[in-house]
Amino acid sequence: MNIILLTIALLFIGLNVFWFFKRQTYIQTGFDGRLFAQLFVSLSGVMLGFTLIYYALSRDSVILVTSLESMNAVEPTWENLLYFSGVTLLSIGFGDLLPIGLTRLFAILEGAIGILLPSAFFIKSMYQKEE
Repeated sequence: MNIILLTIALLFIGLNVFWFFKRQTYIQTGFDGRLFAQLFVSLSGVMLGFTLIYYALSRDSVILVTSLESMNAVEPTWENLLYFSGVTLLSIGFGDLLPIGLTRLFAILEGAIGILLPSAFFIKSMYQKEE
């Protein structure tokens, strides 16, 4: 069951990232509200996809703790998992929830996507198509 959830979540994340780069709305110069909305939807989709990954991982073991010294487990509610996904994607990293085990790898991947997609947004919004 967890493999199915992980596969669906990874496909969902991949499709959101692919959709972002495949769209041609970024070719216009200056701020484009459509591109901004597309970025927001893509980031939201990635966040939800990683929330699903964290949920699948939490079914087998503890994935979040409040302290690495005490290793106090965080209850894997949708609210906690969505919150962790959001602060990781946006590179806020409050430090109140800490990933352990395999979750660290997914948190790094999510953080990288959270940096790269907005960076691509700004680069593409400044790009002027040569005709």
